[in-house]
Order: sequence, then C-alpha cells, then structure tokens
Amino acid sequence: MDAVDFAAEHILPKLPDHEKLTSLALHPTCSSTRMGINSALETVAKAVADRVEVPENWGCCAFAGDRGMLHPELTASATRKQGAEIKEMGASAHASCNRTCELGMTRATGSEYRHVLELLEQVTRGGKSPGSEADHEG
Repeated sequence: MDAVDFAAEHILPKLPDHEKLTSLALHPTCSSTRMGINSALETVAKAVADRVEVPENWGCCAFAGDRGMLHPELTASATRKQGAEIKEMGASAHASCNRTCELGMTRATGSEYRHVLELLEQVTRGGKSPGSEADHEG
C-alpha cells in the first residue's frame, strides 16, 4: 500500500477539522496512475486545499528517475503545455507524490512542488501557506 493510499484510507478519517490552503495544483504521476491511486491522491489533496486542480494538459513530466537531471530538455519539452496551464491557474500551492516529479514540475513552472503528504502535515499543524515564516509560529 502506498503512503498516499494509506493516508486517504486510515489517516484522513481521524484528522480534526483544520484550515486549508486556498488552492492546489496537483500533478498525478505515472506511478500513481499505474498503481490506481489517483483518486486517493485527489482525496488527500482535497484535505489540503479548498480547490484542487489537475491540469487538462496533465501528462508524464519525463523526469524518469534521474533522466531529467541528465537531459533537462526532455522534461522541458514534456511539460511545456502543462507548465503554462499551471502558471495561469495561480494556485497557492503545488503538489505531487513523487520527489523526482516534484523536481521536474518545479523546473517547469517556477513554483515549488511538494509532496502532498508534506502539505497535509503542514495544514493539519496550523501552517497555512507553503514556505512562509508565519507557517512555523509557536
């Protein structure tokens, strides 16, 4: 069982009410698609943000493990349309569920992508906006 699937099934039902982020751009991954957990990924994302958007132009980011580090042009080409769509969304946070996809999408959009479970932890502990110092008060 994947961590995202586990969180959706076992953790979310036990969480207290919490403030959410305004919006989240979500990048499902090739592996989450193949494992059939995109619905769990969206369920967790909806616990993070009031509005969750998966781009119409969603697709493989082509980072492919370390390939994106060795051949960044592959990721740049594969994410061109998706990156433009995400920039237009103006989401307050960006998430995925795979670290190398997060790297690829961060490069493609100029916005920091974080693991959806990191963001879930942040909002359930009272931090509202990713990366701000105010998130870490008290």
